[in-house]
Amino acid sequence: MKILLIIITFLTFISPAFAGGNKAIENALHEYIKGKDARIGVAVIINGKDTVSVNGNRDFPMMSVVKFPLVLTVAHWINTNGMSLNDTVTFSEKAMKEDTYSPMLKKYGKNRNTMTIRELLEWSLVESDNNAADILLHRVGGTSGVTSIMRQMGISDEIVIGASEEDMHRDPYLSYLNRTTPLAMAQLFDRFYHELRNASQLYSEISVMLEQCRTGLDRLAFPLLPTNALIGHKTGTGFPTPEGRISAVNDCGYVNLPNGTRYSVAVFVADSNYDIATTSAIIAEVSKIVLEGLIKQK
Repeated sequence: MKILLIIITFLTFISPAFAGGNKAIENALHEYIKGKDARIGVAVIINGKDTVSVNGNRDFPMMSVVKFPLVLTVAHWINTNGMSLNDTVTFSEKAMKEDTYSPMLKKYGKNRNTMTIRELLEWSLVESDNNAADILLHRVGGTSGVTSIMRQMGISDEIVIGASEEDMHRDPYLSYLNRTTPLAMAQLFDRFYHELRNASQLYSEISVMLEQCRTGLDRLAFPLLPTNALIGHKTGTGFPTPEGRISAVNDCGYVNLPNGTRYSVAVFVADSNYDIATTSAIIAEVSKIVLEGLIKQK
């Protein structure tokens, strides 16, 4: 009993310093977003356990961040069906939509109708290609199939996929069917980094793709560039609304700092009254606040 009392006393003594540091980050984030003409949600999970949250339980549209949970379900589907990244997927010319963001279409045109799963995953995560994402989505059974797989995987029901890229481009407001809370997405990235990433070669390759993400370098990654930190992330960008706002600009991922601190982070900015560049700069500033707060704790 005395030993237990000593341990509890010791933990009580050492925790406030780190918890206080987290509170300082949370307070700085609250202060920063105060007065911003946008709806902002942030969640940070530090070293797999300590959490910072600002509007972390509110729903936000994912936009292309949806491609991260989508790819995880594809990986689960591959493993369940005894397949590999080298297996091919055949699709029709109609799958290569012209009225959507598709570097894949720009490179190949409509002449190519077979790709490996690896190629489709790379186009989805590294380049955020909408056609590639929809080909994968339909291959695993559409939104209902993805939902079923996510629940099998134990992914939070706060992460909801209810629309394809084609759906969203037909009616932009259907993008609100793809929603999450910042906490749920930060937790998913945290689980991926600490559990799934090293579970198989398949997930390891997905982590490499996340770390090669070529979109949104002016967001979470921007303040990290001088630090040699490792970042794996997925961005999402919405559309102009009739009210002259941007529906959403997002960036979520995991970070491994040179000092050994690891954290997952999710930043969602919805209904922004700023342009894309200024809204992206908000995410970069949030990332900077988190980074500087964690460096101070060391």
